[in-house]
Amino acid sequence: MYNCIICRYHEIATKGNNRNMFEKCLVDNIRHILRETAPECRVRRIRGRVWIEPGESGTFSRETLNMIIRELPDVFGLESFSPAILLPVDMDIIRQTVVGLAPDIFASHPAAHPRFRVRARRSNKRFPLTSQQIEIDLVTAIAEKVGYDKFDIDLKNADITLGCEIRDEFSALYFDIYRAAGGLPVGSNPRVLTLLSGGIDSPAAAWQIMKRGSPTDFITFHSFPYTPVETVDKVRSIAAVLNKFQRHGRLFIVNLAEFQKSVRDNCSPRMRTVLYRRAMFRIAEAVALREKCKALVTGEALGQVASQTVDNMDTINRSIDMLVLRPLVGADKLETIALAEKIGTMKLSSIQVPDSCTVFAPSSPATAATVDLALAEEAKIPDYAGILEKIINDIEIDA
Repeated sequence: MYNCIICRYHEIATKGNNRNMFEKCLVDNIRHILRETAPECRVRRIRGRVWIEPGESGTFSRETLNMIIRELPDVFGLESFSPAILLPVDMDIIRQTVVGLAPDIFASHPAAHPRFRVRARRSNKRFPLTSQQIEIDLVTAIAEKVGYDKFDIDLKNADITLGCEIRDEFSALYFDIYRAAGGLPVGSNPRVLTLLSGGIDSPAAAWQIMKRGSPTDFITFHSFPYTPVETVDKVRSIAAVLNKFQRHGRLFIVNLAEFQKSVRDNCSPRMRTVLYRRAMFRIAEAVALREKCKALVTGEALGQVASQTVDNMDTINRSIDMLVLRPLVGADKLETIALAEKIGTMKLSSIQVPDSCTVFAPSSPATAATVDLALAEEAKIPDYAGILEKIINDIEIDA
């Protein structure tokens, strides 16, 4: 029945002279996500909308339509979409089509007396009827076909909504609106590098930054042999889930064990976590600069753990010059858990395996470390720069 899919965006519509770039990026991303499920489909822009059209068959098969409905909600920049019937700009044809569909639509609904409404949108101002007149016309025609006693009109809480768009080139009818991810298309902002642990927060932060248009690579830290191989396997699985929302991001895998042993042997136990994080930031910055990523991303939330106090975050931040983005800085844990469940990483993050920050972790970590104190502790580590250089040179890459 359906011969097109209407794709709607919201935030992109607020853009000015660069709107074309955002639209093109959205179209490219839709084509990319459909490359395997529906490679025959055509994706194009038509003034404020993106349209997906089937191949030579002229209509979507049920199988293809179901696959597209599963895939499109993961496309950032897309606000909603609707399978639709594309028709000429002719009220008689629109009315005739609606009347032909109405008996099946009402018969298939589980409610014996469903609430119904028509929502018309008329961008073609030459069309002889206003949006309200179109709605009244179609409701009247449906009632005469199926009977006035078969439904109630409810403009706010309808069980069935018939959408009708009247444009210059064509009209379209649809019954369902599917919500998508919103935000900006991935690729409309520069690439970043996310510090990805096996926890709940950093995957959610990566998803949030992709929603703002930045594709991301990932960097993770382990401490083999003090952490098991499952530590990295878990992060690989999380990265694979996140890559559903973008074109493939690489995973940089860093063994921090040698540095952590030096901190254990030479520095104050209370400063270990802060010193670990400062080293992680320096390593991540080196990778980001080499790979032309414009910022680092972390899952830090203010006050959540000892390393995320204002003082410690400031001291850790000052170890590098690069911009650090913290999408979750003001989120509470329940909000982050809800987001992790929504994007599909919560189950993986709940698997209990040790991470690098727990290796040689102090029982009473510093919560107000200063930059001077951190520098003084780092000065106690023999060949600090040499240790980090070797670690960077030995980074493993999952391309």
